[in-house]
Amino acid sequence: MSLINILPPHVADLIAAGEVVERPASVIKELIENSFDAKARSVTAEFRGGGLTYIRVTDDGAGMPPEDAGIAFLRHATGKLRDERGLEAICTFGFRGEALAAVSACSKIELITRERGASSGCRVLLEAGDIIEMGACGSPEGTVMTVRDLFYNTPARLKFIKSERAESAACVNLALRCALGRPDISLRCVKDGKNEFFSPGDGNAISCIYGLFGREFSNSLLPCDTERDGVRVFGFVSSPSMCRGSRDRQYFFCNGRGINSSVLRAAVEQAYKNSLPKGRFPACVLYVEISPGAVDVNVHPTKAEVRFSNEKKAFDGAYYAALAALESESPITLAITQKSAPSPRPKEDDFDLPAPVKEKPAGGFSFAEKTYPVKSAAALSGPRVKESPGPYKKQPGVSPPEKERPESAEIMPEQLRFEQGRNDVVIIGEAFDAYIVAQSSDALIFADKHAVHERMIFDRLKTSKRDIPAQTLISPLVLRFDARKVELTEKHADLLSGLGFDIDPFGEKEVIVRALPSGTDESDAQAMLEEIFEKLDTPGSDPGDDSDELLRAVACRAAIKAGSLSSAYELTALLSRVISGEVKYCPHGRPLCFSMEKKDMDKKFKRIL
Repeated sequence: MSLINILPPHVADLIAAGEVVERPASVIKELIENSFDAKARSVTAEFRGGGLTYIRVTDDGAGMPPEDAGIAFLRHATGKLRDERGLEAICTFGFRGEALAAVSACSKIELITRERGASSGCRVLLEAGDIIEMGACGSPEGTVMTVRDLFYNTPARLKFIKSERAESAACVNLALRCALGRPDISLRCVKDGKNEFFSPGDGNAISCIYGLFGREFSNSLLPCDTERDGVRVFGFVSSPSMCRGSRDRQYFFCNGRGINSSVLRAAVEQAYKNSLPKGRFPACVLYVEISPGAVDVNVHPTKAEVRFSNEKKAFDGAYYAALAALESESPITLAITQKSAPSPRPKEDDFDLPAPVKEKPAGGFSFAEKTYPVKSAAALSGPRVKESPGPYKKQPGVSPPEKERPESAEIMPEQLRFEQGRNDVVIIGEAFDAYIVAQSSDALIFADKHAVHERMIFDRLKTSKRDIPAQTLISPLVLRFDARKVELTEKHADLLSGLGFDIDPFGEKEVIVRALPSGTDESDAQAMLEEIFEKLDTPGSDPGDDSDELLRAVACRAAIKAGSLSSAYELTALLSRVISGEVKYCPHGRPLCFSMEKKDMDKKFKRIL
């Protein structure tokens, strides 16, 4: 008895369907790309029920004559390839002729098409790959492909389909990639009867990006366009100030085809190596134009990856394009808006004795009498101590709030007392509302107050094993996110609760927040959750295995912000942790503090021969 069986055609078709049609989003991608190849100028992609119950793609492309409509669903039937010579330079999207056959094998399809110039159209009905009805009909020029009941005859595949919300988000994401890849074609995406996005199709990539992502993202992009060794790379990369916690906004296209490329991704991130901290990633929309013969698009079943014949040329093209954009960025976009007007230039007699200051000069040191800000130091971890005399003299007639002077605070009348025998350190002031400046007997000490506080909070959260106290909001917040991130609030409800959030979905694209982690500000809620969602949605990530990333996000948003005024008590508590050696690096690995010895300063001023 023979052990080798020749599979029936319908079984082979179901196997092919499993390879090509991973999920409903795969069908939408294939149909949209077919419309692009048909030279459509306008495409509409609609779906319902996450794409499982209904998908329809309508275009104004070339259409098909009746004889082609009848054979379009056969395996290896294609109008994009004639012979083996065509494999050497693929210029279309799909080309194997298996997509329509695979989709029809596991769904019910209605095809209505009319060739340009024809007097009538053609209607074809298929079920499980078999034509059950075919005939003439009236229709506009172009093609309408409707797919119903996807995977109805393959229950094993349905076991691996995610929730309707997740599948809908995947459909929108792939349709969006298709729109980005062809800004010269207008693409409308409709989910459950509501418009999800619309690209104008005017051929201008930035207007397409604006339509898909909005003003804030499009305004943060820097244009780039370089050509080296036959490889042209153009498009946009983000300003370093708009870096993200994940790579979800990195889009690469090769000859119009959306791809995942580790080569191009590594090139862009290498260009940002000295501009971004660890764990932050640039956003980009980059288009690569290269000879079709220099790239192999047939290395992945869904054509999501390509292989360059010369990876170094591709790497260099993307690297130098991103680097040129960063180097050409206008200094205006990098400037930090000052909270108050610069103080006037001091007169010569001002150097005799410092006059009392009523407001802190923007971007400078604070000397003499110091005003106490409204912000409390209660969020700081660890004891607070009374300020030292000298630079921090109490303002006549003004006392700091009582809550900033706990009875347990240690009184130090002369100098700030630190651990490890360092009782010779005195805080001089604060530079740029961001850096603590202190003096010891033999050195100047500089510390980043945000980074120090961030580390203190991070350590406390880590010790508490993510059981973070929550503060209930007087008025709940309603925040807007995309559908994919809203789904994460349900999927990771226990994790978010452990981080101090009380949050629930509030519609398709909004969440309602009733409580935030203790010590955080309502104004930081949107950015904090955005960063947490990005980390939770990173492919292959397990929040249980890398919870430190989530704790860093909370700690960063809860910490004192650079640019805000701090009391003497806050600065003392922060610097004491640095001097004692309790904190050395911020959670992201950046240094917290550095010192400049007096002898080095003497050398700078030529006081030592």
